[in-house]
Amino acid sequence: MKNWKRNIIALFTGQGVTLFGAMIVHYAVQWHIMLETQSGVAITLLSISMAIPMLFASPLAGVWADRYNKKLIINFADAGVAALTLVMAVIFSLGYTRIALLLVCIALRGFGKGLQPSAMMSLIPEIVPEEHLMRVNGFSSSMSSAIAFISPMAGGALIAFAPLQVAFYIDVITTLIGISLIGFFVKVPARKKAAAQKSATNEMKEGLRYIKKNAFVKKMMIGAALARLLLNPALVLAPLHAVRNFGEEPWRLAAVQIAMMAGMTLGGLVIGAWGGFKNKIYTVTLGCVLTGLAVFGLGLFDNFTLFLICMGGVGFFIQMLDTPIMTMFQTKVEGEFMGRVFAAFGVISGVITPISMAIWGPLADVVNISWLMFAGGVGILGLSAYIIMSRTLREAGASDAIASPTQEAVPE
Repeated sequence: MKNWKRNIIALFTGQGVTLFGAMIVHYAVQWHIMLETQSGVAITLLSISMAIPMLFASPLAGVWADRYNKKLIINFADAGVAALTLVMAVIFSLGYTRIALLLVCIALRGFGKGLQPSAMMSLIPEIVPEEHLMRVNGFSSSMSSAIAFISPMAGGALIAFAPLQVAFYIDVITTLIGISLIGFFVKVPARKKAAAQKSATNEMKEGLRYIKKNAFVKKMMIGAALARLLLNPALVLAPLHAVRNFGEEPWRLAAVQIAMMAGMTLGGLVIGAWGGFKNKIYTVTLGCVLTGLAVFGLGLFDNFTLFLICMGGVGFFIQMLDTPIMTMFQTKVEGEFMGRVFAAFGVISGVITPISMAIWGPLADVVNISWLMFAGGVGILGLSAYIIMSRTLREAGASDAIASPTQEAVPE
């Protein structure tokens, strides 16, 4: 993989610039709707408009990522979103500022953005040597966290001093920069000639059969889904817990978000520099144990400073949990199925939050959130036992070979 460092720097720089513009739009639109309507229903509709189209796009995105040039998928999706955003910017500049129109725009943007993750995650192992994947994924995650850290401030400043369409124009400009960097500087190895294509539906079914038959992929997806389910008290309920226990000052909510993003940024840098244990499952297990202890600490301490330290710890240790999992998917899944595996993983991640909040949200109104934090922390510690005791996962973590798509579950 000649010049892989140049390729990955260009890819991450282009995606980072594009992501920054998209995140500015995300926060600017969210706060615009909040200020204009002061309606919980409107915010709920916004969340649905962003999430549901991405879920519908993911399966199709997986098929396309396995069929076509992944770099072109990323750039075409970004170009489509940029064109739509430019139209919305012009419409808003002409004075048509209906909230319903804005929600339609966000839904269409969500579909376009939903086409990218599968292509992005399956492109990385095509241009990065396997021995460097863990570090590259760590730095990638750190970059995303850093952008998530600074973009709310940029979005807030725009809303305070400029009309919403300015955020749209900025997003168009950053997207064009990102497309240019990826298009001109990222060189992707030539793809093997594809076999006769089946229908998208049949290819989706084929991908699901692959996941079902592959013991490693199936067990790892179950573990990742359980981790998300158990993490949501920390990820979603922490701000509410802070308000109830430490005060209603807005700066406390900002501090919780900043602590989380700062921890994730630092954690990505550390895992990128370190690279984790040789057996990636040991890194996943350690991350699971430390994340569980940090979540438990969120419910344990009644001092706000200690609470923030634990919140930063959750963000930091999540990187030790997530990054090796992504790397293992990239190295253990056959290239022809990688896009569909990442698409399935994206769908699971997308639906797990509303499912888990249907459980944790109502409980938060009848049970002290501290107890939910305790339950989540203990559950994550239990999950670490499931991961380390699985022979299938341990062997996959230690092996350099691709997991066989017909591999049956090894007796535990």
